[in-house]
Amino acid sequence: MSELILHHYTLSPFSEKARAMLGYAGLQWQSVTVAEMPPRPKLAPLASGYRKIPVAQIGADVFCDTRTLSREIARLGNKPELVVENCSEEVQAFVREVDLEIFLASIVTAGNFTLLRRVLKESSLLDLGRLLLDRIKMGSKSKVKADSPREMRRKVAAHLDHMETLLSGNFLFGDAPNAGDFSAYHSLWFRRDLAGRSIAGSHPKVEAWMNRMQAFGQGTRKDISADDALEIARQATPRTLPEQVEQAPLLGQAVRVAPSDYGREPVFGELCYCDDRTLVVRRDDAVVGQIQVHFPRDGFVLSKAD
Repeated sequence: MSELILHHYTLSPFSEKARAMLGYAGLQWQSVTVAEMPPRPKLAPLASGYRKIPVAQIGADVFCDTRTLSREIARLGNKPELVVENCSEEVQAFVREVDLEIFLASIVTAGNFTLLRRVLKESSLLDLGRLLLDRIKMGSKSKVKADSPREMRRKVAAHLDHMETLLSGNFLFGDAPNAGDFSAYHSLWFRRDLAGRSIAGSHPKVEAWMNRMQAFGQGTRKDISADDALEIARQATPRTLPEQVEQAPLLGQAVRVAPSDYGREPVFGELCYCDDRTLVVRRDDAVVGQIQVHFPRDGFVLSKAD
C-alpha cells in the first residue's frame, strides 16, 4: 500500500481529479473522508487553516492543491506527464484557461434537481443549507468573480466545442493523457456524472474521451480513519528537502501562505524551502508534532507573518 493518504469527499470535483490521476498512475492509496466544509478538526493539525479539498499526506508532509499532489502522484507512479510544467506550452495555456474560469462556469451552470438529489444522498437538508451558506460566504471573499449565467453557459459550450476539435486522437493532446486531460476532466465529471447533463449527442468525441478517462479507474483504495492519519503523521519525520539553491528573502522566517483566488484562509509557519514551483512551510503542532506543508507557487501568495 502506498504511503499516500488522500483527505477528500465524494462530491468534490478536485478530489475526483486526484482520484482519476491515482487511477491512471495505477497507485494504491489510503483514503480519509472529510466534511464538505470546515470546521474539520481532525484535518486542522495537518493543514492548519487551509480549507480547500483535497489535501494529501505522506507521513509528516502535507500537500495542498492538486498541483502539488499531481507531482507526488507523478513521482510515485512514474508519470511525469501529470505535472503541468512538464507539458508543452499549448497544454500549459489550456490548463490556465480551464482551471479557473471554465471550471467555475462548468460548476455553477451544472445545478439542477438531479444534482440536488445526489447531494441529499450524501448529506441532510440542514447540512445542504449550511454548505450553500458556506459557499456563498466563500464566494463573497473570492477574487474570481462569476460572469452572468448566460455568459457562463456560453463559455461552457465554447469549451466543449474546443475539446471536440482537439480530440483527433484518444486524448486531448495525443494518444496518451497528460495534465491537460485531468484539468478538463473533473468539471465535466461534475456536470455529466453528478448533474446528469448529457454530452453524448452534442459532443460525441468528448463523451468517448470521458469514458476513456474513467476506464483508468481510481487505483486501489483503502479506507482509514482521520485518527489513523494523525497517528501516521505523529510517528513520522518530515522528508529531507532539496538543497536551497537560491536564497529566498523570507527563508527561515515566519510567513503566511494563502490561495490567491478563493478559500483564501492562510497557513502560518516557517518558510523552509522555496523555488520557482514550490513553497514549503514548517509547522509545529501540539497534536502531531512537526509538519511540512507544501504549496505550489502559482495561485498562492507568500508574505511575512504579521
